[in-house]
Amino acid sequence: MQPLPLDFVENMRRQLGDAEAQSLFESLDGMSPVSVRLNPHKWRGDEWGEAVPWCRWGRYLDVRPQFTVDIPFVAGGYYVQEAGSQFIEYILRDEELEGCRVLDMCAAPGGKSTLYSSLVGPQGLVVANEYVRNRANVLADNIRKWGLGNVVVTNNDPSHIAPFEQWFDVVAVDAPCSGEGMFRKDEVARAEWSNKAVDLCVSRQISILEQAWQSLRAGGLFIYSTCTFNDREDEGILRYMSQKWGEQICASRELSLPEEWGVEQLRVGEFQGFRFYPHRAKSEGFFVAVARKRDDVGGRMATPKPRKKLIADAPKQTVAELSRWVVCPEKLRFAQVGEQNYCYAASQYEAVKALSQSLTVIYSGVEMGQIFKGKLKPEWPLSQSVWYNEDVVPAVECDVATTLDYLRKKDIPATEFAEGINLIKCDGYRVGFVKKIGNRINNTYPNSLKINNL
Repeated sequence: MQPLPLDFVENMRRQLGDAEAQSLFESLDGMSPVSVRLNPHKWRGDEWGEAVPWCRWGRYLDVRPQFTVDIPFVAGGYYVQEAGSQFIEYILRDEELEGCRVLDMCAAPGGKSTLYSSLVGPQGLVVANEYVRNRANVLADNIRKWGLGNVVVTNNDPSHIAPFEQWFDVVAVDAPCSGEGMFRKDEVARAEWSNKAVDLCVSRQISILEQAWQSLRAGGLFIYSTCTFNDREDEGILRYMSQKWGEQICASRELSLPEEWGVEQLRVGEFQGFRFYPHRAKSEGFFVAVARKRDDVGGRMATPKPRKKLIADAPKQTVAELSRWVVCPEKLRFAQVGEQNYCYAASQYEAVKALSQSLTVIYSGVEMGQIFKGKLKPEWPLSQSVWYNEDVVPAVECDVATTLDYLRKKDIPATEFAEGINLIKCDGYRVGFVKKIGNRINNTYPNSLKINNL
């Protein structure tokens, strides 16, 4: 492992004192814990691992599975996420979030977005924004796999989202940072760290916050987080926000933590903050703070003027066909984007349309597929959706070896399948569709997700 940067060592000695800083350094050269977060809408397994104490769905694992070929992971049954990052579930646990709107401003690869997706439920809405396009594509794949159909993945500069004023019940900024909290598991983070990089991060964090604050409604929650330890990117940013918007900020619900969790608690102005040091808490490094925008802040919800129209209501005949493929179609709206058909929660359909008219949307709702001769040719995301109706086509339970061949896009035997479209399942998890034509199986698993190794 590459040595810790000397300036970082000096900074931490000043911040923590020599003895505790040394404990931190030793922990950063140790082994990382393995943690995952279960999907409450899809997990089908037995009790698994040791509970992460601050997240209902978090688990520590004694052994790191080979995630790439683990069927529950491939099918969205759980997400691999650092335990500290899962603390956001504890922050939001007693909030009434069902059906709410959440903005995740810096969302890739999707750990927190999938958590917000679970918290707001299928009738809520999460806007998961990622500025870097290739990272936004990875984010979209993880959202499809999670399967709740309540996320809009966007690829925009934060300034493009700011005109959606007072739109969101929760705004979260997991800010790009110097990554000190990843030093235990990421040598690149060590190699790229410098005090100059910290300066650049602080400037970028302030710029993002300037835009994000505008989108939070009066009375809404604001969450700021990093995976770094230093005061400048953590408390320093909170001090900046308190100075800039202090009259608009009030404290959120007070959270008390058991001492044995090892989480540092702090307060900056009205912000309540929490820091995870690896030598104290069973996690990589993480910092998060929360406060509320005051109820009496002026202004009103505003939506920018539409620039384009991408989403169109599906025709009646198409709606009738699409409705067969989902449960509770009365709670959904069906739409077309080009030649593809999608479904959305009816409660959020107009909001999704408004977002698509002004932002660069990578993915939204559930992609269902195209209509040919009056019948749907289903796309893989539909198989992953919590809205999918398993009574529409035959479901074939396959063993792990056959399922992995399917995921590698290898030939699989046609014997067990009915003519036409079939759903492949493994250990109770929906994995994807195939089409049987005579004695041949047409594998429709997406090429972008194909398992190439092993």
